[in-house]
Amino acid sequence: MESKVYKVIIIGSGPAGLTAAIYAARASLDPLVFEGMQPGGQLTITTDVENYPGFPDGIMGPELMDLFRKQAQRFDAETQTLNVDKVDLSERPFKVYVGDKLYLTETIIISTGASAKLLGLESEKRLMGYGVSACATCDGFFFKDKKVLVVGGGDTALEEATFLTKFASQVTIVHRRDEFRASKIMQDRALNNSKIDIIWDTVVLDMIGDPKKGGLKGVTLKNVHTEESKTVGCDGVFIAIGHRPNSDLFVNQLELDEHGFIKTNADNSLTSVPGVFASGDIQDTIYRQAVTAAGSGCMAAFDAEKFIENNPIN
Repeated sequence: MESKVYKVIIIGSGPAGLTAAIYAARASLDPLVFEGMQPGGQLTITTDVENYPGFPDGIMGPELMDLFRKQAQRFDAETQTLNVDKVDLSERPFKVYVGDKLYLTETIIISTGASAKLLGLESEKRLMGYGVSACATCDGFFFKDKKVLVVGGGDTALEEATFLTKFASQVTIVHRRDEFRASKIMQDRALNNSKIDIIWDTVVLDMIGDPKKGGLKGVTLKNVHTEESKTVGCDGVFIAIGHRPNSDLFVNQLELDEHGFIKTNADNSLTSVPGVFASGDIQDTIYRQAVTAAGSGCMAAFDAEKFIENNPIN
């Protein structure tokens, strides 16, 4: 156990966590950041980022996160590529366990993010960022006049399919059932859009292509009833089967919504436990963009600084 009590420990290292680290470090809070085993979060599996302000020519996702990290370290934020295994939020100082090591802290900023649910195919992982995406608003622009597939049948899938019609020449929704789970308004929009086709009762068996040879070329589909399979050519596949919040550490310790996202106040980053703050996709169920995550990381750092000033530990 470390005898030192940190002013703030940040769990997570995407845009939210590292922005929180920049602001906390500049406020002389000497933050410790546990980056996890995938430093940089979801942006590390994003190739080109063209919508982050300040980069008119675009930037690679991993490179952007490396710049975030270097900026935080410039102000003496400490970053460690370690996973947090357990937390105890029952009293201050809070306890953070990493392996057999215990860290104490006055406040915690949680920026563990949310992971897009994927199909679990080896080819999906290999082609992620090379024609395969889990974010239409992030990557739709790259598919102007292209043929794309959207996998899913809920609000997210239909919303992304409708959005992609702004760019793609043809959008095909692949759904494993014979009816959508989405709200009626979303169904109406998709069903009445001339650019959208639907393949019912079908799953994706495999994705075809090579990252070094132009990326995705097509997919192999299978009908769940007839078990017939066929190969369909396409330029992009968008996986839209939902997101899973990385909130397992905080079950029964913080108030979560029905899907496991951490609940925060509407106008700040405060959670149900005073001194614990949440920022980024772990509490954002709507926008899920790098720039909004960074903004909420800034908010969390300000909230933590104010809390420490008003609630000193004797």
